[in-house]
Amino acid sequence: MRDPAQDHRRLAARLRKHIEGDVLFDRFSRGRYSTDASIYQIEPIGVIIPRTIADVRAALSIAREEGIPILPRGAGTSQAGQTVGKALVIDTSRHLTQIGPIDASAQTIHVEPGVVLDRLNAHLAPQGVFFPVDVATAGQATIGGMAGNNSAGTRSIRYGMMTDNVHAIDAILADGTAARFGDTPASLEVTPNRYREVVQHVRRIYLRERDELTLRVPQVLRNVAGYNLHRVSPEGHNMAQLLVGSEGTLAFFTGLELTLAPLPSHRVLGVCHFPTLRAAMESVPAIVALEPSAVELVDRTLIALAGESHVFAQAMSRFVRGTPEALLFVEFSTSEAADARRRLEHLSALMADVGFHEAVVEAIDPAFQQDIWSVRKAGLNIVMSMLGDRKPVSFIEDCAVPLDRLAEYTNRLTDIFARHGTTGTFYAHASVGCLHIRPILNLKDAGDVATMREIAIEAHDAVRAFKGSLSGEHGDGLVRSEFLEPFLGGSLVRAFEEIKACFDPDGLFNPGKIVAPTRMDDRSLFRYKPGYEPLRIDTALDWSHWGGLTDAVEMCNNNGACRKQYGGVMCPSYRVTANEEHVTRGRANTLRLALTGQLGADAFTSDEMYATMDLCVGCKACRRECPTGVDMARMKIEFLYHYRRRRRPTLRDWLTANLPRYARWASKVPWLGNARDRLPLLPRMSERTLGYAARRPWPVWRRDWFRESTTEQGGEGRGVVLFADTFNTYFEPETTRAARRVLEHVGYRVVIPRPASGTRPLCCGRTFLNAGLVDRARQEARRTLSALEPLVSQGWPVIGLEPSCLLTFRDEYPAMVPGTGTLALAAASLLLEEFLTRESDAGHLAVSFAPVSPNTALLHGHCHQKAFGLMPAVEGALALVPGLSVTSIESGCCGMAGSFGYEAEHYEMSMRMAELELLPAIRNRDVHGWIVADGTSCRHQITHGTGQQAIHVARLLEAALPTG
Repeated sequence: MRDPAQDHRRLAARLRKHIEGDVLFDRFSRGRYSTDASIYQIEPIGVIIPRTIADVRAALSIAREEGIPILPRGAGTSQAGQTVGKALVIDTSRHLTQIGPIDASAQTIHVEPGVVLDRLNAHLAPQGVFFPVDVATAGQATIGGMAGNNSAGTRSIRYGMMTDNVHAIDAILADGTAARFGDTPASLEVTPNRYREVVQHVRRIYLRERDELTLRVPQVLRNVAGYNLHRVSPEGHNMAQLLVGSEGTLAFFTGLELTLAPLPSHRVLGVCHFPTLRAAMESVPAIVALEPSAVELVDRTLIALAGESHVFAQAMSRFVRGTPEALLFVEFSTSEAADARRRLEHLSALMADVGFHEAVVEAIDPAFQQDIWSVRKAGLNIVMSMLGDRKPVSFIEDCAVPLDRLAEYTNRLTDIFARHGTTGTFYAHASVGCLHIRPILNLKDAGDVATMREIAIEAHDAVRAFKGSLSGEHGDGLVRSEFLEPFLGGSLVRAFEEIKACFDPDGLFNPGKIVAPTRMDDRSLFRYKPGYEPLRIDTALDWSHWGGLTDAVEMCNNNGACRKQYGGVMCPSYRVTANEEHVTRGRANTLRLALTGQLGADAFTSDEMYATMDLCVGCKACRRECPTGVDMARMKIEFLYHYRRRRRPTLRDWLTANLPRYARWASKVPWLGNARDRLPLLPRMSERTLGYAARRPWPVWRRDWFRESTTEQGGEGRGVVLFADTFNTYFEPETTRAARRVLEHVGYRVVIPRPASGTRPLCCGRTFLNAGLVDRARQEARRTLSALEPLVSQGWPVIGLEPSCLLTFRDEYPAMVPGTGTLALAAASLLLEEFLTRESDAGHLAVSFAPVSPNTALLHGHCHQKAFGLMPAVEGALALVPGLSVTSIESGCCGMAGSFGYEAEHYEMSMRMAELELLPAIRNRDVHGWIVADGTSCRHQITHGTGQQAIHVARLLEAALPTG
């Protein structure tokens, strides 16, 4: 009997010999590619990340010779299971990302399959055009994946689907033939032999099935069920339209020629409020008659969850009035502003005519519109943020019905859900009758899995009765292919099988999708298979909010928002490497597999897991920007705690973690610590012996460190606690002095807290947490709590300067030392800017600030400030300075992340993160004014990378204090 493992090792060795890209056959990599955004999990044979199209050809050739199935993959965000399978996965998203020049005459552009939609449109925008298939996952969706899926999007009522916007496809067939699939005339004399053979065969099938196609293919605006055989014609047709929506089952896409559209000059948005879901659905046909470019539904579940989210709550408060059961986002795109406004007026009049007066919130400002659309685009992920095992499940969410049956359809589904003891969420593309509808079920429970199938059958019966389509956008995949025959009939399904055999005789391209499917409820293919159970682990942190550590990890639904390359902070390491291992999703998947024993008994504390977590810089961006709230920074602390219990910390780990404990003694001999960067050989020696990067200067120890004993208190007003962290005490004491002076001058009595016993200064424990030494961090937390609790109980605010330190009180303390004491401290803890902005808004500041020179400032936000939504407070504090013009840098992580940027193995990565946005923005600034950055590490990175000096907000405010 042949050994599959040995065969796979041989296959991997052969692939490595013939391709430049990565060949990943280890268990951890295969685990990371075993899931997409669907309910399924199937471990692939291996993973290829090709560097070139030549790599793709070589991999396909070897797979064909070995009889190995092939599965093309882009962002891996399929909702229906198209991008998982027992196959050789070829991931095009990292390297196959070239964008060609625009063909101005044809208004087309050629791209490789791994190009992300947002990146493409950012590239096109300066030329006044865009690619109009605007899917909600535009920040991570690849063009190849969108074509494979026949994606649509918010504005499909105006621009159509991928099949309407892909002009041609370069592809490789299963036998190795490369061909360009595009406009194909009736006459085929000049076409290549293999291509001609395929076209002729497909046309014969079309002629045979023409009557059946007319009878069976749903006449709705959204239909992606099966192959697009109905778009074939003997009189000439575009063969790319047959490949679009084929889900990687017919050919491997190597390039796509896309049709572009002019950017609209003006867009306006009206948010229509309805007391019931049915009322909203009944209004859709009349609203569509106004010729909008989009009509999107948001139901009460999504409204409630978004309102509770720290990401979306502020935006929701601006456009949601009262407690509606449903909202419709209605957009108009026009060439003239006046016409756009008129259309909004018509919308308000229409709403009034049907009895809903003053029910439209108008959004004219593009930024306001963007805030509204951000809620709709995150709709899927918002509803998936429900805690617990019962979640909205994707299996009937793609059905599309005629608009005049939409209200009846939603009513029928609500009744079906009620009969089965559940409810559902409704959102998405009302304009085209395609609603994303997800019943709430627990797929770890066999009974709910049976209920899922019953609901699917009943829902599909309803869709058939309304002459709709079971697949309106997200494709067939593993979840819907089984139901193609009941919808389209046996004759057309046999025709699909014949098309598949013509293109791929051996069935090697993405088997099991569209043709020869498995049952959608085969639990052996599920993410939560029978017997799925987390290992027993005594956690260091409190995970009860989620139900447990594994439950928190399971919040990742693979939506891939962490793969975005533009906007926000998440995920810094992925933005540099574009490697699935280094993205929040990849880490969460690996943790889940390890915590449930699927990677081996000791996987959770293995070196492979350490490598997976290594480049997580603890920026906490995922805590805010992940729509389902995956907190990878906290998960890394938990992992490191268990890892350190099996592997002792290195000397470097000890030195970094214990910095606050020996800092006071080191400050007495500053020349000793500073000698490292003054004597030529010591940097290299420190790299060889300790692992600190020779190229990175250390912070400078100061003789004039901040001595709390000499500045115990000042001022005569309300008492405030100023927490003097280690970094702004021993390395940049001028920042702490500036903060104390600012607080005193604006009318507060400043107290520097002392430990209840001993002389060692208080510490937040951050350095210990970063090393995974949670027990020692907990000791520091208890020392700090004992010192601060008496002051907090009197209502004194605790003000901090270093974001990573102060925000530890809010974030990690309640997880380390649960109880009312830590919750009270978390509620009392404020960054200096938060406190000053709050007090200014309340009219409590005793004096005002004066202008400064220069009067411009460039602002970089610390990752933790962004994660907690505190940048408006920073900008508000700077706005206290009259005439100061502040420009915020749209930057992600600076790359330092505490000790990360000082470590030799991470130095290059640290600099590459900084070079993404931060350092170029500083070098290229037009006006040389202040550079403001609250993070100590951020300031060090800026100085190291640009030679320019950044300061804390406290120091700029100190410069703005009135003289005398």
